[in-house]
Amino acid sequence: MNSTKEVYIFSPGTVSNVSCGFDVLGFCLETVGDKMVVRTSPQKGIRITKIEGFDLPFETDKNVAGVSAQALIDDLKPDVGFEIEIYKHIKPGSGIGSSAASAAGSVFAINELMGKPYDKTQLTQFAMKGEAVASQSEHADNLAPAIFGGFTLVKSLSPLEILKLPVPDELYATIIHPQIEIKTAEARAILPKMVSMQQGILQWSNVGSLVHALHTEDYELLKRSLHDAIVEPHRSQLIPHFNEIKKATLECGALGTGISGSGPSIFTLSKGESTAKAVEQAMRKVYENKSIDFETYVSKVNPEGIKVINS
Repeated sequence: MNSTKEVYIFSPGTVSNVSCGFDVLGFCLETVGDKMVVRTSPQKGIRITKIEGFDLPFETDKNVAGVSAQALIDDLKPDVGFEIEIYKHIKPGSGIGSSAASAAGSVFAINELMGKPYDKTQLTQFAMKGEAVASQSEHADNLAPAIFGGFTLVKSLSPLEILKLPVPDELYATIIHPQIEIKTAEARAILPKMVSMQQGILQWSNVGSLVHALHTEDYELLKRSLHDAIVEPHRSQLIPHFNEIKKATLECGALGTGISGSGPSIFTLSKGESTAKAVEQAMRKVYENKSIDFETYVSKVNPEGIKVINS
């Protein structure tokens, strides 16, 4: 008798570093993400048995999904093993949480198979071990929105504390992903080591007012808060035509435009789907005559995060 259990999941893309919220704010996407199948196996340990979409390592200790899953089973010590299939739709290095989708997806799925012994904060902690393989540091601003859904704020890494924030009903994201590669390590290296007190105060006030705007569904306040005084002026130099995109999207009604993760993707937040789609056309128009391939997405902010789906 075969007692193997399996679960099929959708692990969504995410936007982190939301303008003023560098390393702390993120939100979850609905229309872009990976699919994964995880099943129990009588042979203990973690094995990655299938990867489709992109060329990623099968070795457990080199694959972010394998590393995070291993961190979980090292703690849980289950009497079974697990096989992982990854159907990758988020391009690695895209800036919309590709490694986070893998790292979070594997631990979410194993937790489901084992009867949910861990809460979402604990799952994020395990997933951070995998995320560190991709970015050389443990951080949670991409992982938290994938696991918790919606908008999240990383209050603290040690101890890990995640705050789930409310999402206004009509909030939509538009993403453009230029097909160029920006290494997270390079994008970090370009940042200043010191910032002025004036820049710091401006950034803190924007984060505070953005959180308040989400709670009160105040779209005008949200628009006035989506400004990055510290990171964007430096990182935007790595993204071709960033300033053109920003100008075009704001002119057609976007609430705000910024760098998704460490780039090269650019995100825009809008009130209503029609504005989000107009923003998409404005983004496409900027890039259509350039020599860079690109993809665009329009997505509601996903309140649910990773979920079990039917195969």
